[in-house]
Amino acid sequence: MADTLQFQAEVQQLLDLVVHSLYSDRDVFLRELISNASDALDRARFLGLSRDDLRSADGEPAIKLRFDKALGTLTVSDNGVGLTREQAIEHLGTIARSGTKAFAQALKERGTSAEGLIGQFGVGFYASFMVADRVEVHSMSAEPGAEAIRWASTGGGTFELDSGNRSTRGTDVVLHLRDNSLEYADKYRIRDIVEKHSQFIAYPIELDDERINSEAALWRRDPREVEEAEYKSFYKHVAGDWQDPQAWVHFRAEAPLEFAAILYVPQQRPTDLDYPDRKNGLKLYQQRVMVLEHAEQFVPRYLRFVRGVVDAPDVSLNVSREMLQNTPVVNTIKKQVVKRTLRRLKELANEDEPAYLNFWESFGSTLKEGIAEDGDNRDQIAPLLRFRTTKGDGWRDLATIKAERVEGQDAIWYITGTDADRIRSSPQLEAFRKKGWEVLLLSDPVDEWVVMNLPSFETVEIKSVARGDLPANDDPIAEEAKKQAEPFVNWLGGLLSGQVSEVRTSSRLTDSPAVLVDSDKGVSANLERILRSARQDGPKAQRILEINPEHPLVRRLVTAQADGQGAPNEPLARLLLDYAQIAEGTLTDHAGFARRLQAIMLSAGAQA
Repeated sequence: MADTLQFQAEVQQLLDLVVHSLYSDRDVFLRELISNASDALDRARFLGLSRDDLRSADGEPAIKLRFDKALGTLTVSDNGVGLTREQAIEHLGTIARSGTKAFAQALKERGTSAEGLIGQFGVGFYASFMVADRVEVHSMSAEPGAEAIRWASTGGGTFELDSGNRSTRGTDVVLHLRDNSLEYADKYRIRDIVEKHSQFIAYPIELDDERINSEAALWRRDPREVEEAEYKSFYKHVAGDWQDPQAWVHFRAEAPLEFAAILYVPQQRPTDLDYPDRKNGLKLYQQRVMVLEHAEQFVPRYLRFVRGVVDAPDVSLNVSREMLQNTPVVNTIKKQVVKRTLRRLKELANEDEPAYLNFWESFGSTLKEGIAEDGDNRDQIAPLLRFRTTKGDGWRDLATIKAERVEGQDAIWYITGTDADRIRSSPQLEAFRKKGWEVLLLSDPVDEWVVMNLPSFETVEIKSVARGDLPANDDPIAEEAKKQAEPFVNWLGGLLSGQVSEVRTSSRLTDSPAVLVDSDKGVSANLERILRSARQDGPKAQRILEINPEHPLVRRLVTAQADGQGAPNEPLARLLLDYAQIAEGTLTDHAGFARRLQAIMLSAGAQA
């Protein structure tokens, strides 16, 4: 006759927590039961190393899953160490009591490694009650002379315990599924859960006499022994991608922190990579059991394209194993993930330039975010950047640009804008083309944050062609033209007061009459446009109108103003600002521009 025993502690409240609040995904009940079964097999193996009096197992170590749709049951069986009557009361009758944890502690006190044990929490078994209204445990201990036992509970305040009928060592956990959980008495549903969470358990998991898990966790093997085809196949399993990866890195750390990882870089950018609700991160395993599908804490935002796995037994999780706790261990692993990823990208860039450029065209915009976000690794990210420049149509790196500067060029120069074709033909580049100075063409919105956070590269300054005044050249004719234009510049500054912060002569222009540039301080006009397009408030850019004193139009206006004819030529003078705005694509006063243009046309017609 069965004995009815009381659970210890406030079991009903704790069971309600497990069933209704602790786990967000009901599927994990099977993960927990399989992990416990794996631990039972490990414990039998550990004990067998030092004892020869244990009951022998029936067959090779394995975990078997059986279901019965008619009865609505699911059974998880193992031929591991089993339970005695006292152990059943101790480990199944007390919430949060982990037999595995106690065993691991005992091994540690004896100086024996307990590597591989999984079930450290004790509440995992009770996840069964999320899907079952009655759970039975049939077990026979490996201890000689121990009798078989049967434990049963409906998840209330009591459990039954009596003699069982199992004839070989091991444990059967039988779940009598709830009416709303009969989906778990299905071969394909069970297989899917095993493939997601328990694919790499060290022991065979059998369903209908067929092994449904992998033979080994790839990341636990020596990288020198893993074939390229195996890495590619594993990537497709991890990432759900039909293509081969672009690159990967496999490494293991042992001291002072033990973990293993395989990191992959995809070939193509996922269309949803920047969606705000997309879940990124690595798959986190603990002793080959997948406990988090998207462990974002290991990967910074700018490396969110990286796929792969981390197996870290020392990482602290909450009791449901669904949330990482922010500990120094997590930060240490993250640093290693970043370090190894950046190093692998550097190797790819050096070894296979076409492959790296393929990576860059897919993920370069994302990687550039790291310049602003990760100051600790900025010096490692900067050499990985690639740019379009005024020197041809190909991608260029900063080291090459620095090395190929021409005489007199003391900086690396750049120009920003939202339209690649427009900035390539910008009047701001005229003097640079004349000097033969290469200029970075930055049309990606993130480039503004790159240059704000990367003031130099290997001691060479990185400067904007649109900020400040360029050094004057030594041409006496040009200097004389500037001097003659000063009265007109002062008059035009007053005329355009409120529209620009300053008017001055330019050292940038060779062919165009005027150009708009940014003040030395404050935000750039391009950043202002980016923030405005994102509907974000920000400071206004202070624009400076520079005029080319050697341009025929400006010479005419300078002469007219000197002759006291400035006012009649006001529409033409205002067209200098219109021209500069049209050249950079920022003209907004279209009606005023049309009136001024009409006035000039009428004046020209009258003179004709």
